[in-house]
Amino acid sequence: MPEIRIPFLKRRALLAGVAVSLAAAPALAQFRVEISGVGGTQVPIAIADFRDEAKSRQPIATIIRSDLERSGQFRSVPAVGTGLYEGSVPNYNDWRSKGADALAAGSATPLADGRIDIRYKLFDVVKGADQGGEAQAVAPDDVRLAAHRIADAIYQKLTGERGVFSTRMAYVTKAGSRYTLRITDADGEGGQIALASPMPIISPSWSPDGRELAYVSFETNKAVIWVQELATGKRRQVANFRGSNSAPAFSPDGSQLAVTLSREGGSQLFLMNRDGSNVRRLTQTFAIDTEPVFSPDGKSIYFVSDRGGGPQVYRMPAGGGSAERVTFSGNYNISPSLSPDGRSMAFITREGGNVFRLCVMDLASSTVQKITETTQDEKPSFAPNGRLIVYASRADGRDVLMTTTLDGKIKAKLIATSADVREPTWGPFGGR
Repeated sequence: MPEIRIPFLKRRALLAGVAVSLAAAPALAQFRVEISGVGGTQVPIAIADFRDEAKSRQPIATIIRSDLERSGQFRSVPAVGTGLYEGSVPNYNDWRSKGADALAAGSATPLADGRIDIRYKLFDVVKGADQGGEAQAVAPDDVRLAAHRIADAIYQKLTGERGVFSTRMAYVTKAGSRYTLRITDADGEGGQIALASPMPIISPSWSPDGRELAYVSFETNKAVIWVQELATGKRRQVANFRGSNSAPAFSPDGSQLAVTLSREGGSQLFLMNRDGSNVRRLTQTFAIDTEPVFSPDGKSIYFVSDRGGGPQVYRMPAGGGSAERVTFSGNYNISPSLSPDGRSMAFITREGGNVFRLCVMDLASSTVQKITETTQDEKPSFAPNGRLIVYASRADGRDVLMTTTLDGKIKAKLIATSADVREPTWGPFGGR
């Protein structure tokens, strides 16, 4: 029976203690964003450097530019050294000649109580109109979040859709023999350490309210499923049965977890309450059934099974029942992720002996599009607005995070400075 590929399980680690922390992430987690590709339709926008932003100790304008570029919906027009701020009256003719359709400018002013007063204004260059803005006074540690929220506001104003830049991601880093579960901003920076361990951590999964994270830890020298409150660091075991306990996934209402257990022999799907009670078996096969994920409406579970001879994605009713095969192109398809609207499914396909690529399927037509040129892609996860996908890959000899638009035209590489990065999952709206 072919082995279903699960990241990190083949990597060796030394058995030792485990540490739980909600400390700020050290320099190990710092990233820079490299964006490549050209989209079909992009809004040319200029983001002026915020006045006095150096006093905030964060490159506010750069964060906003990177967020908007990474979305694939915007193209940056140079705006360095303009001296503009939210109270300026821009020369619209000059900005039209530079090819900008929109312009944003702002300031970051330290206040007497230690907070930073961050203000911005958006201008419609084409119409020569003030589009309004906002002001917020934030603690120094929240300046990055404030910048992401400005990017969200600009994105929504100009596209009509909700931005995802102030949401969060979870992923696992491996530096030497140390594994760390990190909760960061949507660009991979900032955030906190949820768990540090010399043993592997895999399969993080967000609760729908963004307040908890389920994951698998090998800290007791076996796979055990934990659920952790992110605000407090408090965590609880929800599955520590005989054999392996893996692949947790929250239901859309947050009341249940779908998991893979081998407690009755073989790897099969089970459903349990979020506290680990009321465990009931969903699949009854001799195959390996794993990687469950709920459809957004909660009516179906998509999962991976090798019941047909090789790993493929199947779909079954969330309460159990007959399963139907979903993927047919290729003989090895794993790691399904459903878009928030339920119309698309991202997954990983194997080509040849050791080439793994990210694909997106339109579920109504079953049309599949390969959207990457890399060869070691893993673990796709949709942004909560459905416009981007984060996934793990390998580039320049490092394990890295990538984001891509659904058509694959705009990709961003989030490059860790000193650690390999795997197991990404994009958090929901809210929860912070």
